[in-house]
Amino acid sequence: MKKLLFSGAAIAALLTAGQAMAWSLKEAAEPYKGTTIKAIFLDRPGYRAAIQLLPQFEQETGIKVDYEILPYENSREREVLDFTAGGEIDVVLTDVVWIGEYADSGWLVPLKTFTEDPALADPALNLKGFFPILLESFGTWNKELYGLPFDNYSGLLFYNKCMLKDAGFDKPPATWDELMTTYGPKLTHDGKYAYALQSRRGETQSADSFMRVLWPFGGSLLNADFKSNLTSVESQKGLKFRQDLMKFMPPGIVDYDHAESVNALAQGQVAMITEWSSFYSTLVDPATSKLGDCLGVATEPKGEAGLKPALGGFSLGVASQASEAEQKASWLFIQWITSEAMAKPYVEAGGVSGRTAVYDDPAIKAKYAFVEPTVASWQGGVPSFRPRFPEWPAISEIVAEFGTKIMLGEETTESGAQKIGERMEAVLQKAGYYDGKKDKLQ
Repeated sequence: MKKLLFSGAAIAALLTAGQAMAWSLKEAAEPYKGTTIKAIFLDRPGYRAAIQLLPQFEQETGIKVDYEILPYENSREREVLDFTAGGEIDVVLTDVVWIGEYADSGWLVPLKTFTEDPALADPALNLKGFFPILLESFGTWNKELYGLPFDNYSGLLFYNKCMLKDAGFDKPPATWDELMTTYGPKLTHDGKYAYALQSRRGETQSADSFMRVLWPFGGSLLNADFKSNLTSVESQKGLKFRQDLMKFMPPGIVDYDHAESVNALAQGQVAMITEWSSFYSTLVDPATSKLGDCLGVATEPKGEAGLKPALGGFSLGVASQASEAEQKASWLFIQWITSEAMAKPYVEAGGVSGRTAVYDDPAIKAKYAFVEPTVASWQGGVPSFRPRFPEWPAISEIVAEFGTKIMLGEETTESGAQKIGERMEAVLQKAGYYDGKKDKLQ
């Protein structure tokens, strides 16, 4: 009789394979069959993609996922009110700049609660399969994981190839300076404009407009001492650039949110926008866009400090206010919708996955023009240009107020920056950042 000898590595591999075969979503969900969980979604392509896929999850698990669709500007307030009142939200949508507030407030369950539970953790979870910058920025706070990346974006340059060609250009601007000095004058005429920068007061103004022009020019909101950096030469250069660029933007640009910016490009009113990669599906949809083969996609233009595109998006986490059954059912949904197995269906339905493997698929790369510039941006070390500390919502309101006043000419870039800095530092002083009571986490 022959003896079979196995190495330790072989035995470990066999055990892992056995565990993977043993685990199934259906069996993991059996104790929670009939449970209803509540999620907050936005009216954006990535959430419409998830809604398309939901019947598959519900049929497999018997778990019902209810969702409330909100405008982005109302979503944080809705969630915070729900958390403080002990309400109904189970699946928490967390923006990159809310993670500190939500985690510090105890509103999110640390995901190790589920990842360390063999009954709930899919052996194929593979946390290392997310782009590192996404897992760190959107899901992690103070070295603890609270959410998995979902609906994540890089800022991209979307442009009308036909308008550029008619103006004598065979490629988009590589730098912000080119956009201003060369492209702007030739593309702004007869009621058409070279560029639109979504700038509506609120988070759109503070993050998508104001902060977007700081980093490429070497500026930032805060310096190494956690004091305002907005009066620095570099930050002022970026803010002045935005003011000068407004002559190539549509009138009323301070009232443009994402929808207005995307629609202006889609309908041929502007030649270029810098917007989130998630809007690619809107711009290629014949029902919402006239662009057709004229749509081009590239990384955002480079500034004097190099390629520093915007970083945006969300994670999905589990609400601490939910019951134990709701928490576990919520985790199973989050794990499923962000999984490597669902990444391709999610992209094909119009979403932007945070998984690396799906973008190695030749069919995906060939079909979706946003893939290459998005991956290049994420791999290039996009700055977390919006501080993630819990005080950001209060500071965002300050930036939005005076950022809007700067654009309207009610404040100069210098006076507006000074007032933002004074008010921002007062918030940080009160929070204890300057007397050592609070760590300077961003």
